[in-house]
Amino acid sequence: MVPGLKEKLTKILIDRKLIKEADLQKALSVQKEKGGSLSDLLVSLGIVSKNDLMLVLSEELGIPPINLGRFKVDPSVLGLIPKKVAKHYKIMPISKMGNVLTLAISDPLNIFAIDDIKTLTGFKITPIITTEKDIRDAIGQYYDEGAYSAIEKIVTDMKGSEGDVRLLDGSGAGAEDMAKIAQEAPVVKITNMILAEAVNVRASDILIEPLEKEVRIRYRVDGILQEGRKPPKVLHSAIVSRLKVISDLDISEHRLPQDGRFKVRLYGREIDFRISVLPSSMGEKVALRILDKAQATLDIEKLGFDQRSIGEIKKAADRPHGMILICGPTGCGKTTTLYSILQMVNDPADNIVTVEDPIEYLIEGINQVSSRPEIGLTFAAALRSILRQDPDTIMIGEIRDFDTVDIAIKAALTGHLVLSTLHTTTATGSVVRLVNMGVEPFLLTSSLIMVGAQRLVRKICNNCKEAYTLDKDVAEKLGLKTSSGKVTLYRGKGCPTCFGTGYKGRIAIIEVLTMTPKIKELILAGEQEYKIREEARREGMKTIRENGIQSALDGVTTLDEVVRVTVGEQVDTV
Repeated sequence: MVPGLKEKLTKILIDRKLIKEADLQKALSVQKEKGGSLSDLLVSLGIVSKNDLMLVLSEELGIPPINLGRFKVDPSVLGLIPKKVAKHYKIMPISKMGNVLTLAISDPLNIFAIDDIKTLTGFKITPIITTEKDIRDAIGQYYDEGAYSAIEKIVTDMKGSEGDVRLLDGSGAGAEDMAKIAQEAPVVKITNMILAEAVNVRASDILIEPLEKEVRIRYRVDGILQEGRKPPKVLHSAIVSRLKVISDLDISEHRLPQDGRFKVRLYGREIDFRISVLPSSMGEKVALRILDKAQATLDIEKLGFDQRSIGEIKKAADRPHGMILICGPTGCGKTTTLYSILQMVNDPADNIVTVEDPIEYLIEGINQVSSRPEIGLTFAAALRSILRQDPDTIMIGEIRDFDTVDIAIKAALTGHLVLSTLHTTTATGSVVRLVNMGVEPFLLTSSLIMVGAQRLVRKICNNCKEAYTLDKDVAEKLGLKTSSGKVTLYRGKGCPTCFGTGYKGRIAIIEVLTMTPKIKELILAGEQEYKIREEARREGMKTIRENGIQSALDGVTTLDEVVRVTVGEQVDTV
């Protein structure tokens, strides 16, 4: 450590009361005897934690921190710094823009390392701070088992002969051959790499798609698809077979779609995966849904809803009987909202039963049933049996047909609280959809308590958030007015923490339609959707877009993101 900088570090730590003068003298004594970095010695002696040291350095020196475990390193920069140099200086190249190389380093006070890398590469260096463990793990992942080198090595290992290659790409291979290949270590390794990377980047889905000459791997992160590593086409059948084996699917069936699920232990926790295999012209396409409990938020207060909507949901959930519907397109968080409501009403005094397809999260104290249509256990059939189990609250995964909605409404009318989802885009549209499914309006007004329609929007990354003034014309078009005439919004510039997207994480925005006397009158009169919507807004309902714009004004999301997810809404709703 450079003289002068060492004093600065120790002064910061003492001023923050993270270390004592006596601890410092002890570390200096050990350094004099054995040598080494003072910051490493402070950590190894247990005087200060590595995370505390990293955060203090980041704040005082103005160097941003990074969690390398959640960041995807650009493979093209690995060749700029040899592995030996990276291990010696405890550094990791992250990305390159123009003549600027971003470098993760565990000891940002080691200016000798930064100067040497600058000389070695010829680039300007932008340091970011991380822990030594993260550096070691990243070097192991990207240099020892790097994204592309690992895949190439696996292909080489498996290509022992022409016959092996023929089996590897699935041509001429029987079910026994493919089952054997699926159990081989290289195939297991590359499949685990794909699953681990998805969990690392907080993906909700993985798509494995066969193309003409390669396999495209895509991860859905915060609702947006991002391309990952691309294994050669020769690996496709082996990867699909491995996923079928661990999902207990038929490895010899390539003509029909198949669905299943499996569990994998990654990063010290069990993670559930739902798998769907679909035959396509280029081969079998696989879609995996990641159900990571560590990423799930089952608290109605933390989903991102506005306070008025939360109040309406709580009020509806407190009712002893009736039906609550949550609507929206696929992947908008409907089930998570229902689980959050279940958590809220979960009480030892109540008998709560769910029927789902499939069960996404197991909740203690709740009886959960998985729908099995192939053996006749449909939502409707399961509901008939559930009603004989003396339930207080029933959750139905989705209302898909008249039989299901008919039993659900009768359950709501006979003293049960029923929760379910429906695929419609607006809250008022759900009412019209139910009538079109054959539900009598008088049954609807007697049973329905509340309908919510929601969307998921990406949150601005707090690490690179910046304010800007909205263009006056755009503000007027959206009906945004302030006393100063200026509208201040926020956006993310893009940084390593958010993978350069400017967004990290998602929240839900919702519109809540409650069954007031006037709304019930309109439904009984068979009025069109727009009239029900107009009345609901007169009574105080905020639309999805209005709530989204408020979130943008509060600095939680961006205006672009709100417009993207509410693009089908009428202009008069903003």
